Amino acid sequence: MNKYRRTKTTASLLNYHFVFCPRYRRKIFLRSDVEERFKELVREVCEELEINIIAIKCDKDHTHMFLNARPTLSPSDIMAKIKGYTSKILREEFSHLKHLPSLWTRSYFVSTAGNVSSETVKRYVEQQKTRG
Repeated sequence: MNKYRRTKTTASLLNYHFVFCPRYRRKIFLRSDVEERFKELVREVCEELEINIIAIKCDKDHTHMFLNARPTLSPSDIMAKIKGYTSKILREEFSHLKHLPSLWTRSYFVSTAGNVSSETVKRYVEQQKTRG
């Protein structure tokens, strides 16, 4: 997990913890089919962008993602791609989401691993659904 990505000119270790939620804090992840499809779509985007998913968990009205990215991608680029793609597809595939002009809020939280270990952040993300 804490392996450096290397290219001809760079060595990097960029792990981002993202949290974002649907508009109006709608509880879209109460439906397991929506949650599973969301995770599949995130995997598709991340594969295309060469982002490694360290952990991804959904609570009823928000999601936590811990991602390892290349230095050429900014956090705002990552969020734009993930939110744009998942919003479009989920609204096409689930009739109860069709009426929404957009699925996600424009805001999000992002943090690097910072002063805590990546393992600590991963454990935190994975424990989100189990918390009361």
